[in-house]
Amino acid sequence: MAIRTYYDPLHQGIALDDKLPEEEMVIRLIDSSPFQRLRRIKQLGPASLTFHGAESNRFSHSIGVFHIARKAFNKLIKINPELKKYRGLLYSSALLHDIGHGPLSHTSEGMFDINHEKWSSKIISEHPFISKELDHLDDNLSLKVSKLIEGKIPEYKLIKTLVSSQLDCDRLDYLMRDSNSIGTNYGQIDLERILSALTLAPDGDLAIDPKGLMAVEHYLVVRNLMYRTIYNHRLNEVSNWLLEKIIETARHLSPKELWVDNCLSKWIWEPREIDLDLFLANDDIRTLYHLARWKDESPKPLKILCDSFLNRKLLKATNIDYLTTEVQLEALVITRSLAEKLGKDPFFCCGLRHNKFIGYQPYKSGLRIWDGSEIQAIEKASLLIDRLISPSKTAWLIYPKEIHIELERALLQLRKSKKNN
Repeated sequence: MAIRTYYDPLHQGIALDDKLPEEEMVIRLIDSSPFQRLRRIKQLGPASLTFHGAESNRFSHSIGVFHIARKAFNKLIKINPELKKYRGLLYSSALLHDIGHGPLSHTSEGMFDINHEKWSSKIISEHPFISKELDHLDDNLSLKVSKLIEGKIPEYKLIKTLVSSQLDCDRLDYLMRDSNSIGTNYGQIDLERILSALTLAPDGDLAIDPKGLMAVEHYLVVRNLMYRTIYNHRLNEVSNWLLEKIIETARHLSPKELWVDNCLSKWIWEPREIDLDLFLANDDIRTLYHLARWKDESPKPLKILCDSFLNRKLLKATNIDYLTTEVQLEALVITRSLAEKLGKDPFFCCGLRHNKFIGYQPYKSGLRIWDGSEIQAIEKASLLIDRLISPSKTAWLIYPKEIHIELERALLQLRKSKKNN
């Protein structure tokens, strides 16, 4: 076999040539069991309860990130051929950047209190097959990739910028991929125009040619819209809250009260005991199977929570960010009181969930314009990007549908009373 091709809904044919050492490594990494596990990790967690087409996985996304990184790199080495020696570092970092995601992707970070970057770093440096393949290409490559994923800057900062920055290959792929799977138009960015505008600043790090400014502006606006309308959608917040509440409730039970296999038992009650094998053994299939069992075979509160998630009996949510933090807590107290009047336990059906999104962060791997003679922060060249620095905040009050009308009245009275005071 000389050429292997992955047919992708976004990028069409992604071809890998096993006669090229770096691409042979990529093929072998893709075939490894830790990478194949990503087929069983949904890219958008429980978002399919809100957008039914959101069924793509981390496997497809990771290959897409590698593909974009390779295209960007091939352009940049024309400017600086010395970059060729970093090809293996870029390819492996782009491909493996998400290998440490837990079940349902980012949702598991709230459910199980894990950090996917730390687990990605651990898998890369400690998994015998992964580390061996990396080090076979280049001595200590597994350590270099592991440190890059953790956020440490490698010998050549450009490589980290391409993998993790305000304009990285990860974001370029997930915006397009998520928009495509969901069926919205928000994520349609001009990828080719952005890639053609990539250049190198005098310090060797990434910069944008002025001709690409409008394409980058569009990309940043698209990202802002995707977060506000898709990723932070109120029903996504409700679904994530519900999953976190399910695991929290399970933790309050003892192993004698709840059916749990050996793997998830460690995840729930002994998280510090999770080793590499136990981490990789958990995925969407195992976690959701437990929810299905608990729906039928657990104490009533957990049974109801699992049924609500699996059969999409979602709670309502309203944004009360217009209220001060103190008044938001008063609103939560009112909500719990109304739920109790209906005979519901507020612990299982009432909550307050905050979210903040910043469309552009100039002091976190900020972008720069380079015209060949002058370098400039991109927000100085674009009023539109400068305005994206202001954060967008939400405070979702979560509650049962049955109290909706009464709660709206109570919130209106609460708001009026605070204004009068």
